[in-house]
Amino acid sequence: MNFIAIDFETASNQRDSACAIGLVQVIDGCIVDEVYTLIRPKNPYFDPFCEKVHGISWEDVKGAPLFNDIWPDLVHYFENNLVVAHNASFDISVLKSTLKANGLPYPSMTYNCTVAVAKKTWPEFYNFKLNTIAAELDMTFNHHHALEDAKVAAQIILKAAEIHDTFENTAFFEKIKLFNGILSPQLSLTPGMNKKKQLTKRRQKMSLKR
Repeated sequence: MNFIAIDFETASNQRDSACAIGLVQVIDGCIVDEVYTLIRPKNPYFDPFCEKVHGISWEDVKGAPLFNDIWPDLVHYFENNLVVAHNASFDISVLKSTLKANGLPYPSMTYNCTVAVAKKTWPEFYNFKLNTIAAELDMTFNHHHALEDAKVAAQIILKAAEIHDTFENTAFFEKIKLFNGILSPQLSLTPGMNKKKQLTKRRQKMSLKR
């Protein structure tokens, strides 16, 4: 499988307040690259609750690069690739909001959620929080560190591929009956929206055949 796994930490509940990103690149089922960097949000406010969760403060990031300084070095990982994240709706909304706040175009990519993949693969788990899944799969990690979380997300996909004995992106998601979200400069479709779109197309084709 070929994909990247990402995780953002934010300074507040504002989606454009990314203060850290972790990224893991997987090619042919092997982790080949890892990226971690702190990010200096444009707004110096850090919500105390967020600080308590990830342990990052303004003091930690005030000398870090702005997002638009690091994006040129990151965009090639996203472009024409599959992106996965745990609770992807959050991380993709952070990506979209941060790109928009910096006047940057969306990359062309597909994306999916490791929560959904885990539910399809291990329905017996009592919940699908990242730390629960990691414990069930005998993985240890530093939760809420962006790179550590991204690594676990990557491993969820790789272990699920082994269980389903399917190692190609399209075939894997078809087998577990999940649709990818789509993001590009011209289009933004969540996995759910894409599912509805594809089902509508299929119904239209079937009605034409009749």
